[in-house]
Amino acid sequence: MPRTSSNPATVPVSPAPAPSSVRSADGKLLPVPAGWTLLEPGDAALTRRVKAAGPHWVMQSKRRGKTFSHGVWAAAITVATIREALAAERATEAYAKRLQAGAARREKVQAEYVEDFRGAVLAFLNFHPRHAQLSERLAQAVSDHATPVGSGTVARTKRIPVERRAEAAVIAWMRHQTTAYDSMKIARVKGQRREARRMLAARSKELFSRYRRDESPDASCPLRRALG
Repeated sequence: MPRTSSNPATVPVSPAPAPSSVRSADGKLLPVPAGWTLLEPGDAALTRRVKAAGPHWVMQSKRRGKTFSHGVWAAAITVATIREALAAERATEAYAKRLQAGAARREKVQAEYVEDFRGAVLAFLNFHPRHAQLSERLAQAVSDHATPVGSGTVARTKRIPVERRAEAAVIAWMRHQTTAYDSMKIARVKGQRREARRMLAARSKELFSRYRRDESPDASCPLRRALG
């Protein structure tokens, strides 16, 4: 077995044209060991247990800077045994209760985060009290769009503070809901899209500053139109 990892039981590979072979990290074509099978992604618990059980190959590919999982190669008998044991465990009442408790816990954490995020959005907007209703509606709209689990928005990242997440989410919502960004013809030149976003963000921030100063925009205000 090739040792392309610090852990000899864990070998990173990528897909190859033939279904019975893979490519190693250094590009070599490797035959899949006899008696092995591909456990496709989708069952995180099963995958974790198979990985912990012994030798395996983690099959991934990279495209545009992102890593995509294609599953785990491991001994077929290992995969079958663990899958059967896991199925029996999942059929028990105790497992059902743990599942229910876990779901309730995640729901509580999500509700708390949505509330914190919405508060951060309101703090960023900081509209004049006379426009409090408008800022509440905008905060609700941004939160509804950005906070769902799995949405992949900036609101779900933990790499930056919630205050910066809130600002970025508001600017993104404004870009898509109050401008023609989605239909803009932007040249495929490095930096052009970033420059377009910067320009549109500046417009949104200028609009926000007017609401903070209690300078009510007219009826054509793109924010009011977007919120109906």
